[in-house]
Amino acid sequence: MSGQLNEQELLAYIVDKTKADSKSVQLVLKHEQAFINNAAENAKGDVDIDSDELLDYILSRPDVKLDELTVDSILEAEMDYMMKNGMAGYLD
Repeated sequence: MSGQLNEQELLAYIVDKTKADSKSVQLVLKHEQAFINNAAENAKGDVDIDSDELLDYILSRPDVKLDELTVDSILEAEMDYMMKNGMAGYLD
């Protein structure tokens, strides 16, 4: 994938799409990154992330006080941003 992540632009995009406050978005993204960092790579060096497992992981963090729909909306908005900017995609 190409493109370069602009964290401020990403944050603004997610806040605009979800209406969640920026601190909540940053918290969700922080836990998402921790989950991804602990995920195993396949033989090609790719990391396959199960969205349900990711959602459950984030919701299980003691400092996350958001409901499932809000966390899911944040993750979906992030993926939408990354796909529009050529940084991510879904595997079939």
